[in-house]
Amino acid sequence: MPARRKPPCALTIAGSDSGGGAGIQADLKTFVAHGVHGLSAITALTAQHTRGVSAVHVPPPAFLRAQIDACFEDFDIGAIKLGMLANAAVIDAVADALEHHRPRHVVLDPVMVATSGASLLEDDARHALCARLLPLATLVTPNIPEAELLLGMPIADADAARDAIGKLRGLGARAVLLKGGHLDEGTRVVDRFADGEADFASEHARLAVEAHGTGCTLAAAVAAGLSRGMALPAACQAAIEYVAAGLNLGYRPGRGEVLVLDHFKAIAGS
Repeated sequence: MPARRKPPCALTIAGSDSGGGAGIQADLKTFVAHGVHGLSAITALTAQHTRGVSAVHVPPPAFLRAQIDACFEDFDIGAIKLGMLANAAVIDAVADALEHHRPRHVVLDPVMVATSGASLLEDDARHALCARLLPLATLVTPNIPEAELLLGMPIADADAARDAIGKLRGLGARAVLLKGGHLDEGTRVVDRFADGEADFASEHARLAVEAHGTGCTLAAAVAAGLSRGMALPAACQAAIEYVAAGLNLGYRPGRGEVLVLDHFKAIAGS
C-alpha cells in the first residue's frame, strides 16, 4: 500500500452554527478548502439560521477541555483558531489549555455580536478575554464594533482605526488584523494589519450585501495559512483575498437575505 500523505492540521475552538454559515461549520469548510485537516472543540451550541439566533447552550468547561486535550493527544496542530467563547469560565478553560499545550500559532477572533445583533459574549468575559487570551494570541482579528468594545473607545475614521491597532497591541496582542467592514470609508472596505514589523492596508470594493460568517472564515483562513507554513503577513493577505472571493461568489441558502460564502469556489479565485 502506498504511503498516505499527512496534511497539516488546524484546530478551531469555537461555537457551532446550526445554520451552517458561520462558526465551527465555516471554519471546517475553510480548512478543507485550504488543504488542511480540520479539528474542532465546540465551545457553544447555537440554534440559529440566516435570520437570527434563538438559543445558545454552553457545555461544561471540563468537557471543552477534554475536547482540546483529545486533539492535542493525537494530532500535530499547526495553528488554532479561537471563535465564540461565551463566558469567563470558557475563556479560562481555553487559556489553561493553551498555556498547557503551547501551540505554535493562535488566531483569536473575538466574537462578541452575531450578524443579527444578538450578543454572543457575556459582559464579564471581556476582561478575561483581554487579560488571558490576548497575550497568548499570535494574531487578533476584531471588527470595528469588537475593537470598540475591547478598547472602550469609538472608532469613527481611518486615523482612529490606525490608533486602535496600536492600543490593541498595547493590551498584549502581538499582531492585529482590524477588519474594516463596519467603518464608512466610501466605496472601499479597508482591512489593516500591523505586528510591529510589517504593516499594510488591503482594500476591496464594498458589496451591497449582508454577509454571514466572514469573520469566522477570515480567522480560519489565516490559521490554515499558518499551519501550512506561511508567514503571518502573507497568511493575512491571502485570507483577505479568500474572503473577498467567497463573498463575490456567495449564495443565500435560507429564507433570509443574509449571504453565505462559497468556500470551495473561492479558493480558486483567492
